[in-house]
Amino acid sequence: MSTAPTNWAGNVTFRAQRFHRPTSLDELRRVVAGSERVRALGTGHSFNRIADTSGDLVSVADLPAEVRLDTENSTVTVGGGVRYGELATRLHAEGYALHNLGSLPHISVAGACQTGTHGSGVRNGSLASAVRAVEMVTGDGELVTLSRKMDGDVFDGAVVALGSLGIVTRITLEVEPTYQVRQHVYEDLPREALDAHFAEIASSAYSVSLFTDWRSPAINQVWLKQRVDAHDGDAPAPERWHGATLARAQRHPLPGMPAENCTVQLGLAGPWHERLPHFRMEFTPSNGEELQSEYLLPLEHAVEAFAAIDQIRDQVAAVLQVCEMRTVAGEELWLSPSYRRDSVAFHFTWVKDPAAVAPVITALEERLAPFGPRPHWGKLFHTAPEVVREAYPRADDFTALTRRYDPAGVFRNELVDTYFPRD
Repeated sequence: MSTAPTNWAGNVTFRAQRFHRPTSLDELRRVVAGSERVRALGTGHSFNRIADTSGDLVSVADLPAEVRLDTENSTVTVGGGVRYGELATRLHAEGYALHNLGSLPHISVAGACQTGTHGSGVRNGSLASAVRAVEMVTGDGELVTLSRKMDGDVFDGAVVALGSLGIVTRITLEVEPTYQVRQHVYEDLPREALDAHFAEIASSAYSVSLFTDWRSPAINQVWLKQRVDAHDGDAPAPERWHGATLARAQRHPLPGMPAENCTVQLGLAGPWHERLPHFRMEFTPSNGEELQSEYLLPLEHAVEAFAAIDQIRDQVAAVLQVCEMRTVAGEELWLSPSYRRDSVAFHFTWVKDPAAVAPVITALEERLAPFGPRPHWGKLFHTAPEVVREAYPRADDFTALTRRYDPAGVFRNELVDTYFPRD
């Protein structure tokens, strides 16, 4: 037990009275059963108060780092505090892989899935779409397991649950045979090409990311991550592509930042977990000198939404480090920002100046409002609670689910009360 920490970016100081790092499941159960209010803290990569509480803050990072592979059922069961990079390395060594990874391999499995974190790819669901079972400690200290096979619809409500049903201790994920990926970067994609060929560009590789600083009409960089086992995985990369130019040296999304911290590019094939993230596992992310926001909206509105943001490009650029566009396949998880719709995600990495960034977030949300954006649960947003609830058809069902698994409100906090109030 110690003083509660800050999040990774340092913009949130947790208000918890106590901070716990239990080393066993029994210890965790005792902590939860003895708490009036408790929340789980993952790796701290959220930028709002989703993990905050007035009671006890708990990290599961010191629980046994279990990784149990089930080759018969093509699944792996992993401790909730295990980081994706650690899991991926062990899976690859056994000849297996996950369908996708986020841009940072440093985030925990439980934290990423509970907040709907994602990678990219028009056919790739969020990281949580691979979940097949969830084990959690509920408010009375009991251990509960929900699975897709046994719990169906309820399971879809528990995977992306914002930590409000229980402390997730283990997660079972679907795996597949390991594969290789090669990565190329193209620079200065003309805006006209984006407008005319967005669908083709977004589906041109297994995972595609477009980066812009909103300071020029062009897209600064396009990162193409192609599975080598795909039919065109070995095709040579053209020097010119949709008017963009093939980069001949390693690139970082941010100008002036060390490119060696990024995963290998230049078309050199390597294991999936060393290419799908943007950053290397052995590279420790910066000290958090940034803030982040992200909005997911229907894929068919990608070009219109880009044009809407472009109308306030000067305002955005003034407080922006970089903006990334990605795609996410639709899925059935109730609180996933890509619930039942293929989505385009606009991710903004801001300068670390909350006062300067706040009005820009408001202006951005006003521009995106006609397209029905859903904000990422772990990032900064100002969207009105009623608008957020309206964006999720199963919001009332989720509120009922919190009553079922947390009748005493042990896992509730200000964010959960705001967006999913109990009457």
